[in-house]
Amino acid sequence: MKILVTGGAGFIGSHLVEALVKRGDEVVILDSFNEFYDPAIKRGNLAAIEATAGAPMGKGPVSLVEGDIRDADLMGDLFERGAFDAVVHLAAMAGVRPSLEDPLHYQDVNVRGTTILLEELRKRPKTRFVFASSSSVYGGNTNVPFTEADDVHNPVSPYAATKRAGELLCYTFHHLYGIPTACLRFFTVFGPRQRPEMAIHKFVRMTLNGEPLPFFGDGTTRRDYTYVDDIIDGVVRSIDRCEGYEIYNLGESRTTSLKELVGLIGEACGVEPVLDTQGMQPGDVLVTYADVTKAREKLGYDPHTTVAEGLERFVAWYRSETRPA
Repeated sequence: MKILVTGGAGFIGSHLVEALVKRGDEVVILDSFNEFYDPAIKRGNLAAIEATAGAPMGKGPVSLVEGDIRDADLMGDLFERGAFDAVVHLAAMAGVRPSLEDPLHYQDVNVRGTTILLEELRKRPKTRFVFASSSSVYGGNTNVPFTEADDVHNPVSPYAATKRAGELLCYTFHHLYGIPTACLRFFTVFGPRQRPEMAIHKFVRMTLNGEPLPFFGDGTTRRDYTYVDDIIDGVVRSIDRCEGYEIYNLGESRTTSLKELVGLIGEACGVEPVLDTQGMQPGDVLVTYADVTKAREKLGYDPHTTVAEGLERFVAWYRSETRPA
């Protein structure tokens, strides 16, 4: 298959591209290399992809287009030349807390950018479309575990609202033009190459540096932390089984409290974390917990990496990346 991966130089995207290359797909990466975090990190991800592909960008199964999904002319040209069998749309402004500071930018990238892609797919309605959504669409839902049939009319952050808007746009374009679509609600993905501002990456870095960890609330908030390899398995399966319009939860389907997470990080690092206790943050929710029954039945999705196992792998990766020259 020939597959376009937007945001393909990022954390999840780079792992996905490697998985697709390993199974023999041709991949085009689209990435803007914006300043949300150091673009050099994404350049490093590209180097890892080239090592997996055994060839530089454009000389083997992977090529790179640097550009923004909001550039309608660029997208028109890319799709005209691409003849893609599938599009996996990972590019987005991410993160709950940053979205509180700049909701208009989040709307512009996540909603308008997605609409521009869907407009190109409208002209090519047989192309499979996999849209990266988020567990944040469940808002403050406390009826756990979360199922795809739950009410998601009350997102509690601009980021969550843009992801729910993306799902609705995907349904509208599927309804009107028949585009086969899968919307994937990711639950707190972690692992090697995770963005540096995300909690696990930040906590590991600060623990190893002996810095106090920002510890929000009383430690009882719970998250469904999902190891990146399990997520990638689900994404690949959704590409291959993309038909109609479906929404899938992709999580580990188990929860870990903030207090438990910090303890596990301390064990993986071999260091006792120091806590800087603070109040709950706006936009945060008390729990995320995925019911993955639908993904198991329809995709054959089978997550199995525990948080402890994933943290050990992450810490080993982090140490390898930060060892002295």
